[in-house]
Amino acid sequence: MIVFLCSADMEPIQQDPDLSAYLAADEAIDHDHPLVRKTAARLAMGVVDSYDYARAAFEYVRDTVPHSQDADDPRVTWRASDVLEQRTGICYAKAHALAALLRAEDIPTALCYQRLTYDGGAGHCVHGLVAVRFNGAWHRQDPRGNKPGVDAHFSLDGERLAFVPDAAAGERDYPTLYATPHPAVLDALRAAPDRPHLWRTLPAAL
Repeated sequence: MIVFLCSADMEPIQQDPDLSAYLAADEAIDHDHPLVRKTAARLAMGVVDSYDYARAAFEYVRDTVPHSQDADDPRVTWRASDVLEQRTGICYAKAHALAALLRAEDIPTALCYQRLTYDGGAGHCVHGLVAVRFNGAWHRQDPRGNKPGVDAHFSLDGERLAFVPDAAAGERDYPTLYATPHPAVLDALRAAPDRPHLWRTLPAAL
């Protein structure tokens, strides 16, 4: 049975029934990369248990990797190791980095998404975050980075996400827990020569 702490009306869907899929490395979540392993090992030093490690990894990605829009950084990253090396990325990229750090320490981690308004409500875009599995339950976490109006925190006792979708505005939580980045997300990241281009080509829905 999957337990998912999220919108009460959303039925979660684990894309892959095999939990090991949420520990695997791939081209984007490259936790076999030496930089990811080194970063994970450093974060693991002195922590009490996997809960503390997960919180430390979350806060590291949230606080030390600026969201590229917030920082007005034109670079586009999508591979976890590049996010950690270049210290920049949008929500998708930061989610990849956090997933890699968590999977590096054998914490099952899924990618999940929301549909939100942006540019003052002029349109919609897909927002990326992660879900971690502890004690038989999935818990969503959003490492996009805090700023005025955004105050996300690591929590296993009720969600503290960056955004709560407004159904009246056409926003929603997507229920699927992905083992790998959604193709629409990865295609947009790979095709963008810079962040301004990426901002014009973000997927509006999944």
